Amino acid sequence: MITVHHLNNSRSQRVLWLLEELGVAYEVRRYERDAQTMLAPPELRAVHPLGKSPVITDDGRTIAETGAITEYLVGRYGDGRLVPPAGSEERLRYTYWLHFAEGSAMPPLVMTLVFRSLPRAVPALIRPIARRISAGVQQRFLNPTLAAQTELMEAELTRSDWFAGPEFSAADIMMSFPVEAAKQREVLGGRARLLGWLDRIHARPAWIAALARGGPYAYA
Repeated sequence: MITVHHLNNSRSQRVLWLLEELGVAYEVRRYERDAQTMLAPPELRAVHPLGKSPVITDDGRTIAETGAITEYLVGRYGDGRLVPPAGSEERLRYTYWLHFAEGSAMPPLVMTLVFRSLPRAVPALIRPIARRISAGVQQRFLNPTLAAQTELMEAELTRSDWFAGPEFSAADIMMSFPVEAAKQREVLGGRARLLGWLDRIHARPAWIAALARGGPYAYA
């Protein structure tokens, strides 16, 4: 049976959701973040050397990285589901958004979180300098980057209800975490298509079931 090594409030929630959509049996092994550092516990290093989640074990294999896990599960258990036909225009869109989620969308969102936290992470004496550095990086680089990215996402959803075309796919599952994170960091703005898309994915029975299996999820 597949084991999902699941860290609270992490990208691994998408893996649970994918498995629920596929109807594949799995077990959840939960790990909790350190309350102070918000990092994963050292026990995860026994599963994978980087000690991060998501990681799955299946049939003697250990697979890390959400995108790699998604491709593995869809390829092995999907039977053609959640992926557009090979050679189609929708398949090109699917591949793009599947990789955009982590390759382009998440880095500036993570950096936004880091720079917003920077003034609180340094001694009080240099906090005014840290605030100026943080504000400068956000205003000159992060905010314009995130605005351009969310505009691109919004435009894609004017073409169809889902990121890879008229049918829901694993690309939507991959895109859920960056869009949820953008909303939580208040950089999504009033982009109606993206907000409507979030409402649709959060109403899916498999998403609801995965939430019940995974436990509290700050992005829900």
